[in-house]
Amino acid sequence: MAERSRAREREERDREREREREREREEREREATQRGREQERAPRVRLDMPRAPRRRLLPEYDPDAFGRLSEEIARFLGTGRFIVWMTCVIVVWITWNVAMPSPLRFDPYPFIFLTLALSLQASYAAPLILLAQNRQDDRDRVNLEQDRKRNERNIADTEYLTREIATLRMGLGEVATRDWIRSELQEMLREMERRGALDGDGSGPARSREPGTGGVPGGRDESPSSAGRGERA
Repeated sequence: MAERSRAREREERDREREREREREREEREREATQRGREQERAPRVRLDMPRAPRRRLLPEYDPDAFGRLSEEIARFLGTGRFIVWMTCVIVVWITWNVAMPSPLRFDPYPFIFLTLALSLQASYAAPLILLAQNRQDDRDRVNLEQDRKRNERNIADTEYLTREIATLRMGLGEVATRDWIRSELQEMLREMERRGALDGDGSGPARSREPGTGGVPGGRDESPSSAGRGERA
């Protein structure tokens, strides 16, 4: 009986623990849902996140694409082909509305519709040409800036090279060249030849005096023949 009561107590404790865990889970889920709702209602502004794009009333367009299109139109308007086509259209327009019978004329004299079309064409062509010129000016400005930087870099390189060449010349001025070594060797040979000639001139008389004096300094001759002659005398 005691074991059964203990087992029942253990089961009740386990059930209570499971209930507490379920309650804690439910409370956590409720807190998470409440936090999500609060974040949705009042979103936090963060500096490390970009802003969402705002809706604009005006239509959006790519300025680069529009600029390229304007350049192409301006380039076509400045060609002889456009002038020829426009002249042909105007001539056909006028001849049709003058030569054809009145029921077939869609723009009789004074050609108001033709004037309106030409004025519209001129009003659109002028800003397109100005836009193309502005883009060309921007490109020219960028090219000039790049050319200026390139010229400055080239000038700095040339100055550096001139300084290096000057230092090399100064260093080469102190280096012994082949011609300088040859001239020095020739001078040394000349000096040696002069000294040898002087030595030869100085030793010639000394050798001629040695047989008479017997090779003894002071002019004395200590040979046996001279000694015998002295005794006889």
